[in-house]
Amino acid sequence: MMLLVYGAGQLAQMMYLAATPLGIDVQAVDVASENVVNPISKQLITSDLASAISRADAITVEFEHVPEHLLVDASNSGKLYPNIDSILAGADRVREKTLLQKNGIANCQHEIITDVAQLSGITSRLGSKLIFKASRDGYDGYGQWRLSNESQLSELAAAFAKLDLQKVPLIAEAMLAFDREISIVGARDKHGKICCFPIAENLHHKGQLHVSIAPATDISEALQRKANEIFKQLATAMDYVGVLAVELFQCGDELLVNEIAPRVHNSGHWTQQGATTSQFEQHVRAVFGLPLGATNAVGVSAMVNIIGCENINRNLMGIDDCHLHWYGKVVRKKRKMGHINMVAQSHSALGGKLKQLTGYLPMEYFPKLIDEAERLSRK
Repeated sequence: MMLLVYGAGQLAQMMYLAATPLGIDVQAVDVASENVVNPISKQLITSDLASAISRADAITVEFEHVPEHLLVDASNSGKLYPNIDSILAGADRVREKTLLQKNGIANCQHEIITDVAQLSGITSRLGSKLIFKASRDGYDGYGQWRLSNESQLSELAAAFAKLDLQKVPLIAEAMLAFDREISIVGARDKHGKICCFPIAENLHHKGQLHVSIAPATDISEALQRKANEIFKQLATAMDYVGVLAVELFQCGDELLVNEIAPRVHNSGHWTQQGATTSQFEQHVRAVFGLPLGATNAVGVSAMVNIIGCENINRNLMGIDDCHLHWYGKVVRKKRKMGHINMVAQSHSALGGKLKQLTGYLPMEYFPKLIDEAERLSRK
């Protein structure tokens, strides 16, 4: 059996590592060249994408920003999971907001901006603190602008006037005073069965995920059920097959959807060591029509992203239940170079292990780690 993955980055690599023990070969499409490559070595397998599509038993994506003509070809084969509409909704915030509104799923108060003139009076409608997001190709903090007071509006208007807002609209959102950012990652199979992992708590820095803790601290059964229900409602409405991530803002007992990701997700990397079935194996199972695996946590986990640096001390692997995942990329500012998974039996024990971890890392690249280690140690 063969799985063809559009995108040849670390997520395709981790799908390969999860699929191989199942007897499933994984090949990746470099969407820039349209060559089919080995997800680990990146060596060319074939430049004939059409033949790879024909040979594949299932086709999926590792990221949502795949050129649309490639998605159309994959969809026409009848082998693409999740379906093309789901992938396009994850790639376009206008489609995403339309999906949420259509299904009555709570999300941030917002407006879709297709003309600079719409900025007139926007603070009276949405509030004085706003975030503007490009509807396409914005992630990890890119394609975002913040308005912290009304005096900045004219400067932003001048910047936006240079953009083609008809082609790529902006989403203007009220900046929420939320308690924290969390995510629910789960899977839906071809028969409609759904399995969700425990909620993860996510810490961001400059729009980029730095640390995830799962199961999240102080999550009631009611809140987990509410997140699961949001996931079920979305996955069912989309007729989704595969792993889906739903990023949420927690405001007291209420949950608002921030974004969806129609794929395996950074905030689900903890499942590699911290859950009975990893999100990568679960995705492979789902798209091949195999039974879904159990999603219970085997302890309490932390996932720490390694961003923009490579000079870490690999002796960190001497910490009990500490696992390094290296992506083999050339270092670049804000680039995810790898991640570290740690597992403990309690949040407080996990905090102690994260304190140990700080001794092996260049801490200027890990601005959230010390405070999070201290917080967890008090649990």
